[in-house]
Amino acid sequence: MSRNKSAFFYGVLIALVSVVGGMILASRLDLAPGSFANPFSVPVANSAPLSGPVDATTFRNIARDSSPAVVSIKVISSRPAADDDEEMFGLQLPFPFGNRPPQQQGRPREMPTQGDGSGFIIDKVNGYVLTNNHVVENAKSIEVTLSSMGESDEGLAAKVIGRDELSDTALIQLTTVPKDLQEAKFGDSDQMAPGDWVMAIGNPFRLSNTVTVGVISAVGRHNRVSNGRFADFIQTDAAINPGNSGGPLLNIRGEVIGINTMIYSTGNVLGQSGGNIGLGFAIPINTVRDLLPQLHKGKVTRGRIGVTIDSRPLTREDIEDLGLPAKGGAVVSQLPDGPARRAGLRVGDVIVDFNGQPVTSSNDLVNLVTRTAPGTTVPVKVVRDKKTQTLNVTVEELDLAQEQGLAQRAQPRDERAEPTDTEFGMSVQPLLQRERRALQVPAGRGGAVVSEVTPFGPAAQAGVREGDVILAVQGQAVDSVQDVTGALSAVQNGRTARLVIWRVEGGQGQEVLVQLRKR
Repeated sequence: MSRNKSAFFYGVLIALVSVVGGMILASRLDLAPGSFANPFSVPVANSAPLSGPVDATTFRNIARDSSPAVVSIKVISSRPAADDDEEMFGLQLPFPFGNRPPQQQGRPREMPTQGDGSGFIIDKVNGYVLTNNHVVENAKSIEVTLSSMGESDEGLAAKVIGRDELSDTALIQLTTVPKDLQEAKFGDSDQMAPGDWVMAIGNPFRLSNTVTVGVISAVGRHNRVSNGRFADFIQTDAAINPGNSGGPLLNIRGEVIGINTMIYSTGNVLGQSGGNIGLGFAIPINTVRDLLPQLHKGKVTRGRIGVTIDSRPLTREDIEDLGLPAKGGAVVSQLPDGPARRAGLRVGDVIVDFNGQPVTSSNDLVNLVTRTAPGTTVPVKVVRDKKTQTLNVTVEELDLAQEQGLAQRAQPRDERAEPTDTEFGMSVQPLLQRERRALQVPAGRGGAVVSEVTPFGPAAQAGVREGDVILAVQGQAVDSVQDVTGALSAVQNGRTARLVIWRVEGGQGQEVLVQLRKR
């Protein structure tokens, strides 16, 4: 018995010495064994009220304390090369410079191109960095430069862990994690209000660790992030330029409250050309925190019910006309085949409650639906013909690629003479039989086809397109141009005309609700 006990004792001792020795060896080699690394966790947000004086050293201290967590990101990706030029790292070199190498028949050539962005460290143990999806999308290689590195130092390789197009966020990880990384601190973006001081740090025009200061110009700015999909952004006048994408927007305590994402510039959107004119937009960090667990797993899953909602805010007159609760709702403008249609929803319905949560705007509904787990059946309360009813809808998983693939414009129509004006910034013409067949208009329906849309007019702002077929006005079916113009002329100035139209997209026709304000 004593021999067995001794053997057991020495076996345990040898194992313990081996573990300790391995830890010491790893620490001397600057390695972090995976079994001892901390698991991924979502950074804690500081929701304490923002207060305190601003003096001559405030922004200096924020820049000093926060900059070490901000990184510059260089991305090498590829694109198809044109026949008459070569592109290398953003420089177009006209051919020939020697003989072009032979190309395989039918195989497009790809040339490397460099993009630059910013990011910030959120996990110093595992080397996780947050940035924009558009910074690392289609990346062949990613190189991260820390603020402590010099211009001649070689950057650190990184890989993509998870990306999300709709929030334009991405989680990347350093493949080798150095010591003494500094993590960014998280604030509470819901606290921010117009007039609050903010600081942006990033890599604009490849000038690393550039600091700019401004204020919050607005919150809840509704910007387009995908075809037919919008998200809320923080607007700031802190200078944001190409290369700032993915960098942090900091509050007065130096805490991240947003990820700098896009600008409106003198050239284009997203900083593709031009420069800053004081209109920058950042993703609220609270939105990103909710997505981090899914980004870490490599995929963000969202729900969908298959409706398109009119993004125009409802007026008091609209609420009165539709018989809605005082706070409004979300008007269904388009209803392709999907969960909502199968559950019995109709174009023109106004959703006022989703799964027990009130819906007062299109943004409310989008947030509630996308956060619902696919496969869940939820009650949806709608107002139809001023009467309330509840329908049960089973939420499906959002397939963004499929959704974007179906969003195609209808083919343009042949020109015809003598269109009739409607006083809503559009003209209409009779619907011919050949057009009815080509557009797959349901039998016995359709009063007129839109032949012209005036830029910036009420119809254009509501999304009406040439080739749309008007089926109903103010809930009443129309059978002719006279029906359409008569119903529209009866709408008083300042009131809303509600049209159900027939539109072909992706080779498939469907009803769409559009709402036009008469001026």
